[in-house]
Amino acid sequence: MSTIITPRTLSGFMELAPQEQVLFEHIKNVLESTYKSFGFFPIDTPVLEYSEILLAKAGGETEKQIYRFNKGDTDLTMRFDLTVPLAKYVAKNQGEISFPFRRYQIGKVYRGERAQKGRFREFYQADIDIIGDGELSIINDAEMPSIIYNVFNKLGIEDFTFRINNRKILYGLFEMYDYSDKVTDILRVIDKFDKIGLENVLKELEEIGVGGDAVADIVSLLTMQGTDKEKLAALKAHVGKNELFDTGVEELTQVLYYIGRFGVPAKNYKIDLTIARGLDYYTGTVYETTINKHPEIGSVCSGGRYDNLAAYYTKKQLPGVGMSIGLTRLFYILNEYKYINEKLKSPIDVLLIPMTDDMSKAVETAAVIRSSGINIQTYLEDKKFKQKLAYANKLSIPYCIFIGESEIESNLLTVKDMNTGEQQSLTVEECISTIKNGIDEINSEKCVIIPE
Repeated sequence: MSTIITPRTLSGFMELAPQEQVLFEHIKNVLESTYKSFGFFPIDTPVLEYSEILLAKAGGETEKQIYRFNKGDTDLTMRFDLTVPLAKYVAKNQGEISFPFRRYQIGKVYRGERAQKGRFREFYQADIDIIGDGELSIINDAEMPSIIYNVFNKLGIEDFTFRINNRKILYGLFEMYDYSDKVTDILRVIDKFDKIGLENVLKELEEIGVGGDAVADIVSLLTMQGTDKEKLAALKAHVGKNELFDTGVEELTQVLYYIGRFGVPAKNYKIDLTIARGLDYYTGTVYETTINKHPEIGSVCSGGRYDNLAAYYTKKQLPGVGMSIGLTRLFYILNEYKYINEKLKSPIDVLLIPMTDDMSKAVETAAVIRSSGINIQTYLEDKKFKQKLAYANKLSIPYCIFIGESEIESNLLTVKDMNTGEQQSLTVEECISTIKNGIDEINSEKCVIIPE
């Protein structure tokens, strides 16, 4: 007899129970439908790519976390995000693409980082990007948060903040103080401000050779408090000292101006000059998004402007801007805090329970109801009645239909609302109408309910 292998899943890889998977798919569908409503087209890039393609602009932490291996003489890497594969896709297919190219992609990515609560090695990202041919209006940078705002609003997430910055401001600021050769290192330290605090930021900056009065001035400007208007005024006081800095301030001013015109309430966005984004390819606007009630979980949606990402694959200038929702992480957080509406966790609208040995009438009736667009399962197992009802309750099925001898004789169906316990005798047509109205009411509810 062969040895039984204990079934187990790798650390950092999420598997969900069927009803949790339904809730995950519901959130995923809201994202996809919202992206489409803003005119984005779907694409699906391979999970595996040539290493030279994916790692063309990688380095540092990214290269340490990748899954890379050889198959025969081919050097392969599993995608660690969806943005670099997008750059390859656009460069490869630029002759067939209409610009500006608006694409969304929802797919799994892989990072070999340390698995911990809410952090996964395999996880879904849900990305939107706009790619321009030669140039791309800065107004696109303001539209991005409005799309995510609509996603969160449809889900039921209302108390969140887009934190916005522009890396040109940071690059220009460092140039003013003659730290151009340390830009990447400084950005990586600044990007950890929320996690490690001011004291540790200053300490790490000193370790990379950035200290004295200059660093005090830089950190003072980046961490200043106040309204967006006050922050812009403080930045504009330095205009004229560095061209790149001036461009960043102008771009940030325009993004702030237009984001409200795209319908994002002022309470949902603010300037945060400590936001840098760790990935090297961002060149302008950068975003991070936090749920205000849970700042400890960090950003649930991030992104920014990249003007040179496709330069490794084509000489054509293909600037872009994008945002990405860490879908697996967002779901984990919402599920962990029990913020997801459990009424939505069954794909089955109705369980039809035959009460006779001959199930032909039940099977025929189920087919009629199913053809009306209702999801219906016929319970075919020989179990006690209580067990059948328990099955419906366990799967959160909102309606049951019973068909016995009396229902067959009267040509009526007994319909039970599993939430209220109410039972009524209805014709097939009345049954379909009642269930559809009930299901529409359930589906109209917000997916996420975060108590105040």
